[in-house]
Amino acid sequence: MLIETEATPNPATLKFLPGRTVMDAGTRDFATPEEAEASPLAEAIFALGDVTGVFFGRDFVSVTAAPGTDWRDLKPDVLAILLDHFAAQMPLFKPASAGFAVASEHEAIPTDDPADAEIVAQIRELIDTRVRPAVANDGGDIVYRGFDKGRVFLRMQGACSGCPSSTATLKNGIEQLLKYYVPEVTEVRAV
Repeated sequence: MLIETEATPNPATLKFLPGRTVMDAGTRDFATPEEAEASPLAEAIFALGDVTGVFFGRDFVSVTAAPGTDWRDLKPDVLAILLDHFAAQMPLFKPASAGFAVASEHEAIPTDDPADAEIVAQIRELIDTRVRPAVANDGGDIVYRGFDKGRVFLRMQGACSGCPSSTATLKNGIEQLLKYYVPEVTEVRAV
């Protein structure tokens, strides 16, 4: 089995492509070792000690290294864990654990107003068809979190979370796209 790697715009994150489906549907972001306890694979990667994030996409795994970590030292260990996991066809999640992330109770995200249903549908469609595929190419994901008084709330995950260029992507790319196609959008914010 060959696992390819790709650099991402975030220098702390590498994208690993095992040549098979990782997640059948959705994505999953692990920002702490405690969150990773839901997945034997994420837990094993965090156990290396120099990892601050693991992200599962449809056909890739993104791993974020701790500050000061040299990828030349960490990459072979991550590859070995991924090879062992996929070669043994181990489950991605432990029994009874959710495959999808839930919002933190500390995030202040507005509830969509039912009167904005058509606007929200347009925003979600644009994110799903235009934004998410591009962001996935960079080893991450972007998740719609809410719409309130012209403001769209999005959550960056995987390589995009903490990426030096994520603010520019959000403001110069995504915000401009949404404003162009959905005139009711006035601003895009990361949560």
